[in-house]
Amino acid sequence: MPPVTSGWENFFVAEAGASAALTGLLFVAVSINLQRILSFPQLPGRAAETLAVLASVLAVALFGLTPGQGTVAFGAELLGTALVVSALSTWVQVRGYRSGQPRSWIVSRIVAAQVPSLGYAVAGAALLAGARGGIYALVPGTLFCFTGGIVNAWVLLVEILR
Repeated sequence: MPPVTSGWENFFVAEAGASAALTGLLFVAVSINLQRILSFPQLPGRAAETLAVLASVLAVALFGLTPGQGTVAFGAELLGTALVVSALSTWVQVRGYRSGQPRSWIVSRIVAAQVPSLGYAVAGAALLAGARGGIYALVPGTLFCFTGGIVNAWVLLVEILR
């Protein structure tokens, strides 16, 4: 049986390139507005969270491009990546809650922060369970990560100036 990632090489290459470009946008946004970002207690964490989400896309792409990798190993890498991003996002949101943000804001941020890693968690769990079709959860997972990264980069680049 061929590796579960067979035929996905172009997807992973595109994913790696796009995540690198969006990560660059994030660094530009942060560097342009660094003083303003630092003046809001929740924004440095949001920038770190965004970096983690975009880095997770790059990590998934690199894992997927690893030659001859088994389904279980790839599933474990996906699930591990999702758990790390989820844990970091939760930590950032809990810190935001402790800094006095309203509960409604924190709940919406936790949901928005957890959704990006959900596709990777589903794909990883499915592959670990032996369901090779679980790899298709990478597509919405990647789209969620890119959407979250773009929205947060927009906030850090443009919305912060309003």
